[in-house]
Amino acid sequence: MTQHILVVDDDRQIARLIRSYLEQADFRVTVAYDGETALHALRRDRPDLLVLDLMLPGRDGWQITRTVRADPVLAATPIIMVTARVEDTDRVVGLELGADDYVTKPFSLREVVARVRAVLRRTSGQSLAGPAKLVRIGDISLDPDRHEVFLAGVPLELTPTEFDLLHILMANPGHVFTRGELIERGLGYNYDGLDRTVDSHIKNLRRKIEADPADPTYIQTVYGVGYRLEGN
Repeated sequence: MTQHILVVDDDRQIARLIRSYLEQADFRVTVAYDGETALHALRRDRPDLLVLDLMLPGRDGWQITRTVRADPVLAATPIIMVTARVEDTDRVVGLELGADDYVTKPFSLREVVARVRAVLRRTSGQSLAGPAKLVRIGDISLDPDRHEVFLAGVPLELTPTEFDLLHILMANPGHVFTRGELIERGLGYNYDGLDRTVDSHIKNLRRKIEADPADPTYIQTVYGVGYRLEGN
């Protein structure tokens, strides 16, 4: 089945170019040019992925991301943010709000298509962490086939990137991953971005799985190297 992408950008030329490249890659594409129209399309069409510009009239990309992640029906929708803003703080804020990836203008349209494919690959359960089998560590259980995570029997809402990073860590307990390894294995391609990209996703994961995110039980920081997950 053809996967459906919603592209949201108030620059109509950029939106048309992204749409054209995605359609050439056999995706079905809908375009919105403002935040309110985007939210209506999200609720009406339930697209497989959202390509979202940050600077929009009305509701901006940050507000849309907050709304999506707070809505139980839409919360699992993968989001790739696209923006002309290049400040590190903007990227980090976007990722901490729950974006799965971040592309800065000007960008290669082929790179956008590659990132869309990589995020959808994770969403469809084609994880890079290894064989798809139920994993349990402590009170956390993760089912790659059903794309579900439970903490002490309570289901957790994770973004696709959070899910895949947690899967990689749980499938290799005690192994120390560098940030670069987590980026490459979690995003599915070489990513020449910020180390803080991974830090933002790990921070979000700790908020969801740790009793005290400031003193984590599961995801441990190995200073100067990266992260590992404690447990058997």
